[in-house]
Amino acid sequence: MTSNDEQRQTLSDPDGRPVLTYLPGTRDGHPWADLAEVVGPDPVPAVLAGMSGWAVSGSVELGEELIRRGARTLRHAHGMRRDLVADPPPAEWAAPVLPDGLRAVPCTRPAADLFPAWRAAFAPGHPDHDEGSDEDVLSSLLAPLLAGDRLGPVLPCSTLAVDAADRVVAGVVVTDRDGLPWIATVFRRPGAAGAGLGSVLLRRMLADAAARGLREVELVVSEGNPARFLYEKLGFGLTRTSLTVLVP
Repeated sequence: MTSNDEQRQTLSDPDGRPVLTYLPGTRDGHPWADLAEVVGPDPVPAVLAGMSGWAVSGSVELGEELIRRGARTLRHAHGMRRDLVADPPPAEWAAPVLPDGLRAVPCTRPAADLFPAWRAAFAPGHPDHDEGSDEDVLSSLLAPLLAGDRLGPVLPCSTLAVDAADRVVAGVVVTDRDGLPWIATVFRRPGAAGAGLGSVLLRRMLADAAARGLREVELVVSEGNPARFLYEKLGFGLTRTSLTVLVP
């Protein structure tokens, strides 16, 4: 595994002074400066001059200043972390009882099998809803995620829930994001039969991750997503708040 520090790049101002470091990537077809950190004088002029068309994820203060200069908000989110060593998951989390008719299976199904439940979980009105067509969202978001092309390879602690007809109804997908175990998505098909299923799968995943020797798990949850309260109940603590904007 490679540390984030080894991957970070630096943006300098016209005088050659470093003003911003970031983790490079791609987001929704845009070059992406993720986990941006201000390291020098005001970075906004250098960002506007050198990162036109980029998505930039950093502090709320940086994002708001870029918005005042014409940037568009893409996501306001909160980073959270669960320590699996100092606060190991309870033993009973390893074998949770799923609702009647459901069973847990490894996350080895093709993206098309996950898509109906995943898409329904982020319907219009949800903070993470994508307005693209089903075909576009499947091909540009979910399929690359499961292939390891968006946030790194899918880890074995990832888990799905399937019904009696072997249809995927919920899941937790964890990836190796540059050496950091990262919860890339948690989803559940709406409906009373799945109530509480997300919590059950998260507990199972955390116990499995700890058993496999992972020391921590992180995630990002959008502002306004009620899932944040579930993560807090399961021992995740707030690490940062970020604003992702699209530079004009």
